[in-house]
Amino acid sequence: MDDIIEELSWRGLLADTTDIGELRQALSGGRVTFYAGFDPTAPGLHIGNLALLLTMRRLQLAGHRPIGLVGGATGLIGDPSGKSAERVLNPSEVVAQWVERIRGEESRFLDFEAGESSALVVSNLDWTGEMHVLEFLRDIGKHFSVNRMLDRESVKARLEAGGISYTEFSYQLLQAMDYLELYRRHGCTLQLGGSDQWGNLVAGVDLIRRVEGASVHALAIPLVTKADGTKYGKTEGGAIWISPDLMSPYAFYQFWLNVADAEVPNLLRVYSFKSREEIEQLAKESKERPAARIGQRALAEEVTTLVHGEEETRRAIAASRALFGQGSLTDLDERTLASAVAELRPHQLPSHGEAVSTTVGLLPPVANLMAAAGTVPTVSAARRAIAEGGAYLNNQKVTDSKAVPRPEDLLYGRYLILRRGKRTVGAVEMIPEGL
Repeated sequence: MDDIIEELSWRGLLADTTDIGELRQALSGGRVTFYAGFDPTAPGLHIGNLALLLTMRRLQLAGHRPIGLVGGATGLIGDPSGKSAERVLNPSEVVAQWVERIRGEESRFLDFEAGESSALVVSNLDWTGEMHVLEFLRDIGKHFSVNRMLDRESVKARLEAGGISYTEFSYQLLQAMDYLELYRRHGCTLQLGGSDQWGNLVAGVDLIRRVEGASVHALAIPLVTKADGTKYGKTEGGAIWISPDLMSPYAFYQFWLNVADAEVPNLLRVYSFKSREEIEQLAKESKERPAARIGQRALAEEVTTLVHGEEETRRAIAASRALFGQGSLTDLDERTLASAVAELRPHQLPSHGEAVSTTVGLLPPVANLMAAAGTVPTVSAARRAIAEGGAYLNNQKVTDSKAVPRPEDLLYGRYLILRRGKRTVGAVEMIPEGL
């Protein structure tokens, strides 16, 4: 890329920077070592973190060297930014486990075989863990004005909300020290972060200026938000995780497939590596044919592939199509089908005995199961759907209003997929007694 600042700008990835002219000159004048930090305050990273990781990847593709920092130390303290109350501190052994997970998650998006631009992943516990408190206060603390610290938006918000502990108040000193250490150890001259981190970012810039007399840079990307202003990365049901054991690839794919039309262009700019022309063409086609969800499908496929790989994306697409009658349910592997069923919030029925199939004769008719699974409001409505030719069991049309599932209808001996028309899908799951 001839001008990475221009690339980030049109993608909407510039919220704040230190002197942008100097930053542009530095990035166009040679290889810049930069870093971004991720605290282990949860068992994994979500798509809010992913926006920052992909920004790091864009800078690396432009020839710069990324350092992914895991907050092994800062994760033990708690960042007041964006928080209305004191964070509950996790046990040190839990934080240590999360550090290793996040170290691996960062590594999935950076290139470690790019020559002089090869990535590093480090933990700030390496230089903070053995530091004596007096050394910290003398060498770092003396460079910070309490008055200026109190002016930080995150601190003022917490003070207005009822107060802040000295522990979290000191967080910005630790993050600033991280920048100083990476400057000294690796020649790092640019720190990236979310816009809610701006106070912490410039604290590091100022510390390096005071201690080393050097001019370094900071760049904050916007928090990715929905049309109503709420953050992406979380839903009512929890975070949109990038680890498959926290959120299945199928559920991850479905999240992107179901975003609102108005949000697609911005999400493509942030999360896609498609060119400007490709994204503008997708936006145009989506506007002309909104029902086809062209933009959502392109977004879901690319981001799921980035995060989970081509094979998992293929399975997620196959499951998404099969649920709506555009593919074979029996071709899906059990794990993918189970993930898809879980997203449907299945109606659960107990099975009796060792073999689920022995209870099939005790199952209600398909019409009753359709109502229980939520594909129709009542059993009477289900019978009407059957009579009108709009009811399906495992993608097979049901023609008898008294039909009852057979043993062989249970997918993997456990699941039934009910559908009304083309778009209304539900599921029944047999659960062994005692679970």
